Amino acid sequence: MARILRPHGRRGEVACEILTDFPERLKRLKSAELRGVRGEPRRVAIRSCWLSQSRGGQAIFHFEGSDSINDAEKLVGLEVQIPFSERMALPAGSYYITDLAGCEVREALASSPAGETGATIGHVRDVQIPGQGVAGTPILVVDSPHGELLIPLAQDICVRVDTAARAIDVVLPEGLRDLNK
Repeated sequence: MARILRPHGRRGEVACEILTDFPERLKRLKSAELRGVRGEPRRVAIRSCWLSQSRGGQAIFHFEGSDSINDAEKLVGLEVQIPFSERMALPAGSYYITDLAGCEVREALASSPAGETGATIGHVRDVQIPGQGVAGTPILVVDSPHGELLIPLAQDICVRVDTAARAIDVVLPEGLRDLNK
């Protein structure tokens, strides 16, 4: 939901980059998990959270047990997360990046009325999101046997996304593979 960037103030608060499409929800959280690159998440109570408009918009958290600048510095780089079971339901056609990562990308057979698929193209490694305030289509970063392939997450290209089955069926526009070489 957020990534801790730096201490904020002198009482242990931290300024965070907002990573969620639902920033208002951050202000209502009573607890969260702090997770680093390695190690298990640590459940922590949230004393307060408010949204700041400085630096393009940040969340300012004050976590239980963080009472000084020194305490806040130890949190820099950690992500503020919630369990999957507490995520908000998304509207149809919207997906969490974590649900797309690892999905098998398969070539859809346009001539097949039963929705059959052809060859596997690769697997989603990441999703690139347009920058803040920039309209655009997210891009699937797919690891394929021929190298990285960038595929727009557009309805006419990604004709079926089934996160439960961990599969995305695509109809690649002519020339897309060549653009990625």
